[in-house]
Amino acid sequence: MSTRRGAPPLGEGEPPAGRPHAERRAQAIVSWLADRSPEAALSTLDRLEARAKSLGTLADRGRIVPEFGRLHVQQYRELGVSPDRLIYGSAPPGSWSCVVDARRSLEDALLDRLVRVEGQEQ
Repeated sequence: MSTRRGAPPLGEGEPPAGRPHAERRAQAIVSWLADRSPEAALSTLDRLEARAKSLGTLADRGRIVPEFGRLHVQQYRELGVSPDRLIYGSAPPGSWSCVVDARRSLEDALLDRLVRVEGQEQ
């Protein structure tokens, strides 16, 4: 389902290089917004896509994810796409790993994700 007139949904066509669950999360954000404000959904989708696509050439510009840096995990960086955080790793270069609501604790978001994954495996 496309949220932008004439454009493929995130994950089809020429998408940013994201992991499938990250692309689903981005699509869920845009779909949720589209129910409330189609204009906000289009703007958010455009900003997420532009930031994600820029990772192919400018991957080092993001900051190290502070929560990971405190644990001496340096291979993940983030870009703000207000009100979300686009988190990406160094392998493969420019691939993004997740989209997290910046107003939410990263630890809680990752724990929720882990619980969902474990629930799907059972």
